[in-house]
Amino acid sequence: MGMTIAQKIIKAHLRSGEMKPGEDIGLHIDQTLTQDATGTMAYLEFEAMGVPRVKTERSVAYIDHNTLQSGFENADDHAFIRTVAQKHGIYYSRPGNGICHQVHLERFGAPGKTLIGSDSHTPTGGGLGMLAMGAGGLDVAVAMGGGEYHIPMPKITKINLTGKLSPWVSAKDVILRVLQILTVKGGVGKIMEYTGEGVKTLTVPERATITNMGAELGATTSIFPSDENTKHFLEAQGRGDVWIPLEADADAEYDEVIEINLSELEPMAACPHSPDKVESLSEIGKMRIDQCCIGSCTNSSLLDMMRVASILKGKTVAPNVDLTISCGSKQVYNTLAQNGALADIVDAGARILECACGPCIGMGQAPKSGGISLRTFNRNFEGRSGTKDAQVYLVSPEVAAVSAIAGYLTDPRTLGEPIEIKLPDEYLINDNLIVPPVPESEMDSIEVMRGPNIKPFPTSEPLTDSIEKKAVLKVGDNITTDHIMPAGAKILPYRSNIPHLSQFCFAVCDETFPERCKAENGGIVIGGMNYGQGSSREHAALVPMYLGIKAVIAKSYARIHCANLANAGIIPLQFNNEADYDGIDQMDELSLPNVKAELAAGTAVTLKNITKGTDIELTALLTDRERAMVIDGGLLNYTKNH
Repeated sequence: MGMTIAQKIIKAHLRSGEMKPGEDIGLHIDQTLTQDATGTMAYLEFEAMGVPRVKTERSVAYIDHNTLQSGFENADDHAFIRTVAQKHGIYYSRPGNGICHQVHLERFGAPGKTLIGSDSHTPTGGGLGMLAMGAGGLDVAVAMGGGEYHIPMPKITKINLTGKLSPWVSAKDVILRVLQILTVKGGVGKIMEYTGEGVKTLTVPERATITNMGAELGATTSIFPSDENTKHFLEAQGRGDVWIPLEADADAEYDEVIEINLSELEPMAACPHSPDKVESLSEIGKMRIDQCCIGSCTNSSLLDMMRVASILKGKTVAPNVDLTISCGSKQVYNTLAQNGALADIVDAGARILECACGPCIGMGQAPKSGGISLRTFNRNFEGRSGTKDAQVYLVSPEVAAVSAIAGYLTDPRTLGEPIEIKLPDEYLINDNLIVPPVPESEMDSIEVMRGPNIKPFPTSEPLTDSIEKKAVLKVGDNITTDHIMPAGAKILPYRSNIPHLSQFCFAVCDETFPERCKAENGGIVIGGMNYGQGSSREHAALVPMYLGIKAVIAKSYARIHCANLANAGIIPLQFNNEADYDGIDQMDELSLPNVKAELAAGTAVTLKNITKGTDIELTALLTDRERAMVIDGGLLNYTKNH
C-alpha cells in the first residue's frame, strides 16, 4: 500500500511509537518558531531545562503580536527574547519584519521538514509541503532541546480538488467551504491532505491561506504537495536549493475523502461568532458595514495585497467605513512601495498598519459598539476584536476591498473581469531584520535581559493520591482559549507574568472565577464539547494551573489544549456518557478518590459527586507517557526526572 504525503514525512521523522491512528508517536522536529505572546514563556521553559543551545536545524523567534508599546512590558519581553535567542542559537526576527507564518513561509520553510510553533496557525507551512503543527510553548521548548514532539497518530483526510476557481473567488472561499462541511471540531485527530488536479491551479500563497485556516477545523495540520508551483515560489525567494518533490503515492489510502470542485465555489463569509458559520454572500444579502480589516497571517501575502490594490486603485473608501491594511511581511510592504501599489491603497483612504498581527488578536482597531466588521482573518470569536457586541465576518481580501468601497457587503464578481496578478520571478530579499545568534563560543558573553514584568515559570506539584475539590466553574460547548485566557491590548503585555494574568482567567465567562479559585484553593472545571478550541496558547492551561485547577472534565477536547493541560499537570478527563455532564452543577463537592492509582494503572477514573451522592466513570485522555507526566506534575517536571 502506498503512502500519503503526511505519512511519508512522519515515517522519515518517527522516533518512537507506531503509525497507527490514535497511537502515541514521537517525532523529530527540524524547525521551531515562536512569537512574542507565547515566546517569553517558551524561552523561560527552555532555560529551565538547562540545555545550552538549541538542537534543531533552525529555530526562529518572531516579534509580531505584542508590538503596541503603551508601557514597558512588551519592550522588556522583546529584549528578553532577543538576548535569549542570541545566546542559545535562535534566529530573531525583529519588530517590523512581519508576521511569523508569512515570514517563515518566505524565508525558512522547506518541503518535507517538520515544524512546530507556539502558535496554532503554524500549519501555514503546509502550503510548502511541510508537516507544520501548532503546539504549546513547553512542547516547543522540549523540541528545541532535542526532545521528541508527541502527538496521537492522526487519521488522514483527503480533500480532492477539481476544477479551477472562478474569477473573484479565492483560496479563502476554499477553506470556508471546508469549514462549512466539517465544522470547527470536524478536523480533530486528522491531517487534511489536499490532492487532485485543482491543486495545480493554486499558488503557494493561496495554499498557505488554506492550510493556515485549517487550524479552525481543529486539525493536527493541513498539507499540500510540493510541486512545480512550490519550486517556483522557493526559487523566487532565492531558496530553490531546499525544494524537493513530494506527493502522495497513487495507491495511497485515506481514512476519509472530501470532494470539492473549485469551479462551483462562490464568495462566502463566516458569520458571527464562529469560523464554521459559513454562508454565501448571496445568502447573507446586502448589509451595511462599518469596518474592513485586511491582513493577518491568513491573507497578507503579496498576492493578496496586489489584488486589493487593483480593486482600490482610483477609488475611495466609503465614508461610513474604516479600512485598515496590515502587510504580512517587510518583503510584501517593500514590494508594494516600490511597484506603486502602496500609493494606490493609501490614495483610496486605507489606513496602513505595521507588519504585525494587530487587529486579528485584538491589538487595536476594535470596531464601534455593535459595529459590523469584515475581516480577512481566521477567527471571529465573540469579543476577540476588542468589542464584545461587534459582529465580525470573515471574508476574502477581494470581498473586503470591494465592500469597503461600496459601504456594504458586496460580491466582488460585480466588478467584472479580474485583473490578473502574476507572482514575481524574484522577490525582494533583504533579511536585515533577522538577527542570527552568536557562535556557541561567544554565548557566555551575552547577558539575558529580564525586565520586572518577567516572572519565573510557575511550578506545579506532583499528583496526590486523591483530589477533593469543588466544581468551581461549569461552561458550555465550544469554549475557546480566548474564553479561558483572553488576548487583546490590555492583557497580552502580561503573558510573561502569570500572577497578574490570572486576574483575567475565564473573565469572558465569569469575572468572579479567579477570586473563587483563590477562596476555594483551586478546583475542577466542567466543560462541554470541543473544550479549548482555538489558539495554541499554553497560558490557557498555565494560568488555571496557577489558580489551583487540578482537573478539567469535558465532553470532548481540542487537541492542542488537551495536550497543554497535561503539560501543565492538569488532568483532562472526559465524560463516558455525555448525560453525566448534566448531573454536575457549579460548586458541587467533587472527589477523585483513587486518581493517582487509576492513572498509573491506565484504568477508568472514578468521580464521586459528594453533593449529589452519585458516582461517575471518566476516561483520562492521556497516553502512557502523559499519564506519567501528569503524575510527575507536568512536562517540565517529567523532563527533568527523565
